[in-house]
Amino acid sequence: MPDDTRSSGKRFGLGRGLSALIVNTETDRLTEQKAAEPDAAGGVRLVPVDAIHPNPQQPRSQFDSSTLEELAASIREHGILQPLIVTDSGDQPGQYWLIAGERRWRAAQIAQLHEVPVIVREASPQQLLEWALVENVQRADLNPLEEAAAYQMLIESFSLTQEEIGRRVGRSRSAVANTVRLLQLPADVQHAVIDGSITAGHARALLALPAAAAMSAALERILARGLSVRQTEELVKRLLTAPESAAESKAEPDPHVQFLEGRFRSALGTRVTLNRSPNGSGRLIVHFYSDDDLDNLYRLIAADADDELG
Repeated sequence: MPDDTRSSGKRFGLGRGLSALIVNTETDRLTEQKAAEPDAAGGVRLVPVDAIHPNPQQPRSQFDSSTLEELAASIREHGILQPLIVTDSGDQPGQYWLIAGERRWRAAQIAQLHEVPVIVREASPQQLLEWALVENVQRADLNPLEEAAAYQMLIESFSLTQEEIGRRVGRSRSAVANTVRLLQLPADVQHAVIDGSITAGHARALLALPAAAAMSAALERILARGLSVRQTEELVKRLLTAPESAAESKAEPDPHVQFLEGRFRSALGTRVTLNRSPNGSGRLIVHFYSDDDLDNLYRLIAADADDELG
């Protein structure tokens, strides 16, 4: 199928000027005819594929190769039915920055097209980012971390408030704020969000924990037990209210003990506390938070014991 904006009923937050960039159904029907006509002011024109360059403000960094191949096959059969939206590069005559349609442009290269239909619009650097962000948000093409980074760029580079960003992309201020907070996650949790191991809902729940190490430990438990968002929220509440001994909170952590705790935690999928004395003795505390947790721990430990006996 061509790279058209997904129809999801009502469209939200197109932002000023962006609605003029979204080609409607009637324009789609006439695109092939117009593309062959001489260019008129504001109309569709044909430009070389290699004269177009990716939007430097594009928040999206990942494109699925299989879907690009499918789109390229469709383009070979039917051509590009919806023009790309571009803007003059400014410092290089005859060169353009993409505003909307990067999948179509990439697929056109795979299909070995020499020219593609475009509509040229004037755009500032801020508009380049805003329009690319709105297009991707409407299409649900960004992962939560890409979306968060784009919001942060609008805040830092263009001094937009979270409320202003929300109006432009059709989100509430709190939704924008919660997305930006994902950038505070430790790297391993961010990677889990990007690769789909956990959702943004899981990640937002983990942000309530006070330290990166606690978030990483909770992530291991989520993955080991396949916890839902609701179960993750309950886990975080228990971790926040669990009493810690004064000795544990004040003692300088031993790297070797931390390493061993990490191995036990990975094997058992739960919080583990290891206390060792100088003479080599000590105690191992395995934490559980429900009857199901206890049953799972028993099966893991009993299975290992049965293996030894067998």
